[in-house]
Amino acid sequence: QVALYKSVPTRLLSRAWGRLNQVELPTWLRKPVYSLYIWTFGVNMKEAAVEDLHHYRNLSEFFRRKLKPQARPVCCVHSVISPSDGKILNFGQVKNCEVEQVKGVTYSLESFLGPRISTEEMHFSQAPAGNSFQKQLVTKEGNELYHCVIYLAPGDYHCFHSPTDWTVSHRRHFPGSLMSVNPGVARWIKELFCHNERVVLTGDWKHGFFSLTAVGATNVGLIRIYFDQDLHTNSPSYSKGSYNDFSFISNNNKEGIPMRKGEHLGEFNLGSTIVLIFEAPKDFRFNLKAGQKIRFGEALGSL
Repeated sequence: QVALYKSVPTRLLSRAWGRLNQVELPTWLRKPVYSLYIWTFGVNMKEAAVEDLHHYRNLSEFFRRKLKPQARPVCCVHSVISPSDGKILNFGQVKNCEVEQVKGVTYSLESFLGPRISTEEMHFSQAPAGNSFQKQLVTKEGNELYHCVIYLAPGDYHCFHSPTDWTVSHRRHFPGSLMSVNPGVARWIKELFCHNERVVLTGDWKHGFFSLTAVGATNVGLIRIYFDQDLHTNSPSYSKGSYNDFSFISNNNKEGIPMRKGEHLGEFNLGSTIVLIFEAPKDFRFNLKAGQKIRFGEALGSL
């Protein structure tokens, strides 16, 4: 069954769905179409910056609707906030180079992030080459590696924001499959997040290594990073298992892209998943429960 599902041309279907979403709807059809979507997925339009359904020319615009500025206050107390609306699938310390996508189902940290980026671009610890990939990511003695997985349902707000103050120095794009990332499918397919198309942003925060990965899914052909104009996702031609790298550090920019906590970072074109992997001191604590609903700006954890 898994092999059969993997053979479905989800990339082609997602591109077709993306084109359909961009077809302009007649004004008289917009309200009934969007109202059905709102009813099906429980969308709260009172939070939308524009509540008038006639304003959205196509489904793509409606999916990527912006919120009223006061709808998501950003927590000032905790050092890491939720970058998006969604459901917490898993969180905790990374152990034995394995990360849980849902409880009991893991994937390889190295398969997910890809090979280590050169020390010229990232301030990785000078661990011996034979040391574990996990230990090579930890740059400061006494720190641990942590992870958090957030699933965005189709009815959620589809933009995502910076979860903390950090500097983005590198982007790695894996043009993989576009299988569903629904929690039920995530329990069914091991290493689902490693098979799917994803954009890995890596950099540093005050405690060392920090990464945010936007994972694509069925009908999510578009992953957009606002400051990265060279990123093009769900391209018709790609080599399975390949990836491409882009450095934000150059002769003109020695630091990378500084991001402030809560700042707009990117968007999906429907629901998907965000995975945070970062290092922090051993006394870092998550302020979460597995399975809980969370909204952008709410606390994930702190020291």
